[in-house]
Amino acid sequence: MAKVAAHPVSPPEPDRDTYSITELCGEFGVTARALRFYEDEGLISPERRGTQRIYSPRDRARLAWILRGKRVGFSLAEIREMIDLYDLGDGRRQQREVTIARCTAKIEALQAQKHDIDAAIAELAEFVTLVETHRD
Repeated sequence: MAKVAAHPVSPPEPDRDTYSITELCGEFGVTARALRFYEDEGLISPERRGTQRIYSPRDRARLAWILRGKRVGFSLAEIREMIDLYDLGDGRRQQREVTIARCTAKIEALQAQKHDIDAAIAELAEFVTLVETHRD
């Protein structure tokens, strides 16, 4: 759904307390539709002034988490669980522990997939060599 920025997002300006939808779309390389979708999913909660959405530094930080999580293959449910742990009031201890565990599991799964892909490539290369040596 969202186009994900390929580069790291710069830290927020320290004296900024609001962002427009246009600013966040430009900064993160996402569409307004994507931001509205994340709002509909309850992942971000911009303030409303009439029809205008006003995003807080918290919304910006949550958006950065969402996009990074999507980029590395987490589902929106997994992302929601990780970012919602921020609000527990435990100094983000549980959020860090859950995030580390989820990321470690994702690394292990990707390494297994990489191993399988490398094995498939090697098998195909052997097959190509075999077929080439038996040409008429």
